[in-house]
Amino acid sequence: MTAFRYEALSAQGAIEKGVIHADAPRAARAQLREQGLTPLAVETVGDTTATSNSAPKPARRLFKSLERGLLIRQLASLLVAELPVEKALGAMLDDLPKAPQRDAIAQVRAEIQAGASLAQALAHFPKDFPADVTAVVGAGEQSGQLAAVLTRLADDLEATEALRGKLMGAALYPAIVSAVAVVMVVFLMSFVVPQVASVFAAREQALPLLTRFMLAASDFVRSWGLVIGAGLGLATIAAVLGYRQSPAWRLRVDATWLRLPLIGGLLRDYHNARLASLLGLLSSAGLPILKGLHTAADALGNAALRAEVLNAQALVREGASLAAALQGQSHVARWLVLFARLGEQTGQLGSMLSQAAQQNSDRVQRKSLGLATILEPLLILAMGLIVLTIVLSVLMPIMELNRLAGT
Repeated sequence: MTAFRYEALSAQGAIEKGVIHADAPRAARAQLREQGLTPLAVETVGDTTATSNSAPKPARRLFKSLERGLLIRQLASLLVAELPVEKALGAMLDDLPKAPQRDAIAQVRAEIQAGASLAQALAHFPKDFPADVTAVVGAGEQSGQLAAVLTRLADDLEATEALRGKLMGAALYPAIVSAVAVVMVVFLMSFVVPQVASVFAAREQALPLLTRFMLAASDFVRSWGLVIGAGLGLATIAAVLGYRQSPAWRLRVDATWLRLPLIGGLLRDYHNARLASLLGLLSSAGLPILKGLHTAADALGNAALRAEVLNAQALVREGASLAAALQGQSHVARWLVLFARLGEQTGQLGSMLSQAAQQNSDRVQRKSLGLATILEPLLILAMGLIVLTIVLSVLMPIMELNRLAGT
């Protein structure tokens, strides 16, 4: 079948837009008339099968993280008002600011009209609605509590994005200071110091040790700076390509990140908080723990922790409890094991894991802000010392000239 984008007039005189599946434009218009709509425009979107997973998938993301959370929250609010999913999606179309977003939601609505579930329809857009999102939605549909599950999903997405934003904000200032320091030092060593050196060279004056050292460093930067920069750039590109294309390389790199001092502990807490949040959400939605572990592993951003979660899934399949399976994994935090054990003992696994995720997300925020607070003055001090050293290497010969001229 073919998907057609349509614009039609309702019986009340309102303009409705969406996507409908039919064999031909004439059949699409006939379907619209059967729905009480007067077709104004019908154009082909692309070949697709109504409920098959082979439907075309967009090459890029259509919704930013915050937009996706807002979309799910709006849908949950409309479902709480007892609006059917199809009509809720139709009501949301006019509020979407971008045409590709409207087309995507219109296609989701058309899939549902053709008999697909909401989870199946959203699965056609894996970049915007990954496996963990569709798994939660599917569990909500099966349990008959879709509105409540979507509300919790929106809460989780917004909390995750807020935590990621705060971590990025805490790292942004030190990164900017470091970049400015590198650019400033390279500029001084490449242009300022050589100009001053040429003045002293003409006078054949004996230079202080610090000035001679700085001149040697300046010559090195001017002679080899481009080569070193190019080498670092190529090495970075090779590392990034290897990280993306080699699972073994990605596993080693991610494991190394988690073992680093200071930053490793922060990253480990962040990924464990994300794991606890996902498992809590999936468990509360009614998803079996085996499927929940697999879905949570796919959503994790660290390959080393993902491998350990899959190992834990294998142990649970063999009959181990979740807490016992997680306890043997080196990168899984002890607090996560503790809350998993308490959740299994009380029969409130989802609630306990969500509570653990919230508590440790707050701790990650405090640790990141504390680390940034320490790094900021240290970076400024280091940059000041480097600039002071360069300035002294220039001023010392000038002061020596003034002393000789005075005598």
